[in-house]
Amino acid sequence: MQVALVQMKVTAGDVAGNRRRGAELARTAAKNAEVVVLPELWTTGFSLNNLDRWAEEVPGPLIADLAAIARDAGASIIAGSIPRKSGGRIYNNALVIDAAGNIAADYRKLHLCSYLGEDRYFAPGSKRTVFDLGGTKAGLAVCYDLRFPELFRALAIDGAQIIFIPAEWTSCRARNWRLLNQARAIDNQIYICAVNCVGRHREFEFYGHSMVVAPDGDIIAEGGADEEIIYCQLEPAMVGTVRAARNVWNDRRTDMYD
Repeated sequence: MQVALVQMKVTAGDVAGNRRRGAELARTAAKNAEVVVLPELWTTGFSLNNLDRWAEEVPGPLIADLAAIARDAGASIIAGSIPRKSGGRIYNNALVIDAAGNIAADYRKLHLCSYLGEDRYFAPGSKRTVFDLGGTKAGLAVCYDLRFPELFRALAIDGAQIIFIPAEWTSCRARNWRLLNQARAIDNQIYICAVNCVGRHREFEFYGHSMVVAPDGDIIAEGGADEEIIYCQLEPAMVGTVRAARNVWNDRRTDMYD
């Protein structure tokens, strides 16, 4: 499975420009990959005060544009996350568009970062999401979710062999980004595909360094600090191979964890 991580430069508040650039990069990536992944809040950036004005309807023009790219290329698109209006509330919503242009999965960020004020602007999601991706089960998480290992273990128990993580992760927490992505892969013996953005918002610089971590914890693809598309080949069968070689999964004491 060839994946493309779209590490785009996101400009807070430039919704039209971000949408154009994201679609352009997604179209380029889809020509060379089966799965294209965009970062968190790539249409708006972390400018939360104007979400009422910028939040998207689903279905709507943005998803229609991405669906057309998916259909034209025959690729699935993990549409990063977008602020989505639903039921009078706004969610930090990750969507998956399949190669036929249909919405195949819908995940609303469960853990909202209170010290950055996310909980003042977004409503929290209420369910985990696992979906089929070309015969392989995959899961979704968004940025701050990475700090909650319980979610990743639950997704792995649900059958996820790959977890995609759109993010806007800052350079001041760069060490955490690397350690947590590797830890979530090692803990669950799964692939982690974490897609960050680059650019600045006020005093915050985004770290980039989007990465794919293999089920044994090795980083097998990683971006730098600039806008780029990172390509990587995933072998879902490696999940079973690693679990057979290191029997951690079967050695769990599930009777002790409730």
